[in-house]
Amino acid sequence: MKRGILYLMLAVCLFSAHNAKAQEYRRLTNLPAIYINTFNNQGITSKDYYIYCTLFYVDEEDNVLQFDSVEIRGRGNSTWNLAKKPYKIKFHEKEKFLGKGYAKAKKWTLLANAADKSLIRNAITSEMGNFIGMKNSPAAKFVDLTLNGVYQGNYQISDQVEVRAHRVNIIEQDFPLTETSDITGGYLLEVDGFKDGNYFTSSHNLPIRIHYPEEDEIVADQKNYIRNYVNRFESALFSDNFKDPELGYRPYVDSLSMANLYVATEISGNIDGFWSMYFYKDQNDPKLYFGPLWDYDIAYDNDSRISQTERRLMVDEGYGEARTWFKQMWNDEWFAKLINKRFEDVTTDGLEDFLYQKIDSLNELLQESQELNYQKWGINRRVYHEITLYSTYEQYITELKTYINQHIAYLKTTFASRKPAEPTPPFEPQDYYYNIINVNTGNAIDLLRDNNIPYSQEDMPEPGTEVCSWNLDKERESQYWEFTKVGDYFFITNQLGLALNDPTEGVSTATTNTGTQLNVAEPDSTDLRQLWTITPQNTNGQYNLTNAFTQHTANLNGGNSVNRTAILSYTTNDRNSISKNRLWYITRTAVPLPEKPEDPTGIEMVNHNITSDYALVYSPVTQQIRFAGENPADLNFNVSIYNMAGQKIDMFNASQPFSVAQLPTGVYIVSWMTNGKIRSTKFQR
Repeated sequence: MKRGILYLMLAVCLFSAHNAKAQEYRRLTNLPAIYINTFNNQGITSKDYYIYCTLFYVDEEDNVLQFDSVEIRGRGNSTWNLAKKPYKIKFHEKEKFLGKGYAKAKKWTLLANAADKSLIRNAITSEMGNFIGMKNSPAAKFVDLTLNGVYQGNYQISDQVEVRAHRVNIIEQDFPLTETSDITGGYLLEVDGFKDGNYFTSSHNLPIRIHYPEEDEIVADQKNYIRNYVNRFESALFSDNFKDPELGYRPYVDSLSMANLYVATEISGNIDGFWSMYFYKDQNDPKLYFGPLWDYDIAYDNDSRISQTERRLMVDEGYGEARTWFKQMWNDEWFAKLINKRFEDVTTDGLEDFLYQKIDSLNELLQESQELNYQKWGINRRVYHEITLYSTYEQYITELKTYINQHIAYLKTTFASRKPAEPTPPFEPQDYYYNIINVNTGNAIDLLRDNNIPYSQEDMPEPGTEVCSWNLDKERESQYWEFTKVGDYFFITNQLGLALNDPTEGVSTATTNTGTQLNVAEPDSTDLRQLWTITPQNTNGQYNLTNAFTQHTANLNGGNSVNRTAILSYTTNDRNSISKNRLWYITRTAVPLPEKPEDPTGIEMVNHNITSDYALVYSPVTQQIRFAGENPADLNFNVSIYNMAGQKIDMFNASQPFSVAQLPTGVYIVSWMTNGKIRSTKFQR
């Protein structure tokens, strides 16, 4: 039930909105105008007590609307002490004051924005809230205000932060409560450093103001419920299990609204963002929701008490006890990832350009009004804690845009530095060559002749050529490696045509005969010495390369950064994840693998490790594999079939098709030699 309110008013004030004589009131600029006349021209001297007035609103079409029985009082904390004062107005009935799409409500605010020479910091922050998907962003409509016949300046009509449709749209509780009333919500709360109104102190000493239910409606059961709920959230947040997705704080918070509020507070550099922070809880909903954004006139580096905020985080250096919540959350990797993801999303979606466009649009809209405003108040007069004073409005606008640009760049780097490193994923090669780079030195696995000249396609290395490390050079084809999956292993071949090989003799365990230098050999994907396990380690793309036959791991000899340092077959043990000499980045180059030749017969192609003259193809209909090429005379070579144990089970001539119908289902290796090179591919029956 909602409480009815009985108004005691003077008879002369008992009017609804009606048209007034247009010639009595006019716009002063291109903006709408508001004229407020208090009863007997009383001055507005209190933030606590309303006085009656009549309000005339002149819209963009010069229509004049009169509202009687309006009440007005002061508002704000420190801003109430400034010469250009903010106000709160209250209509006799709920009014759709700003038209369709806005709240129908009695209470509205008139923000003076006196401390903000741009006049638009609150407005663009509301626009930012809309852009990033925050609910309940306050309205922002600019007007020229005249009070008791005296022009007061440019003002912003905005929503009162309260529970109502188009404001904080949550369920309103019964009043008065009954035995069946649900007191789980809604509640509108604020971490309020001023400790105004009806507030309690949380278990971690945060002053929590209860805005709804209102002070003259709330009862002890409701206050106890919401105090205990906030305390349970804090207990979970500061517990030993705070990172646990079920036992920690996450079940208590709506992650999207929390991330949106935090990101908006940091992007705006609002030093009061955690001093005054709204949040709310709805009925039968376990989550605490964060927002709306409110009071951003000293944000964007507009307060000398904490200056140069373009290179600061508000969670570290702003005001307000709510910082303790977010400081603790930053210790949770989940939160760090959430904030980075949300920041990346909104900036990638174009938030920076969006804010520039809104600033430019408001700059154009307010040109006439700001000139009139500063004729009264002075554009280069310090009224609060402004850092820099300029002689033109354009300079304040430029300063605001520059701040946004510099601060977003800073946040991008700073947030990323706080983001936990992602575990290295399993290696999945694409159709490109790769560099294999040592984590310790940054040098790459290479093939070199004795005079330190890299091999090339015109000067092929001999099988048995030893591999070594060399300064990374993304133009050296001798540093290009192709990775082909063979069962659970990888077959690693150089662009020059030879396979990475572990030549260690007489071993089959990981702990014997270590220290042999790795080399390259004629490609044979059935040879376990040429097959490698690639094991993810640590973070940021670090891997071990372990040979399938020797079970040894590729190791940079002594961690030496000198060119031509040997790559050794070395002990595999628990140091694999620690020793940087055994850790490698496998980095994709810009060079794609040669395109697979098209199958001239339209039959499914099996092999891609071939020359441009022919292709190995398979027909599911005939269950035959065969070689296809432009010149049949080139296909006069023998082809061997091996099982995965390395046993040769059959042979055929490439000029003839081979039936695989007699083979048991499984994986096989097809191997052949042409032009002195052994080529092979995996085949699945």
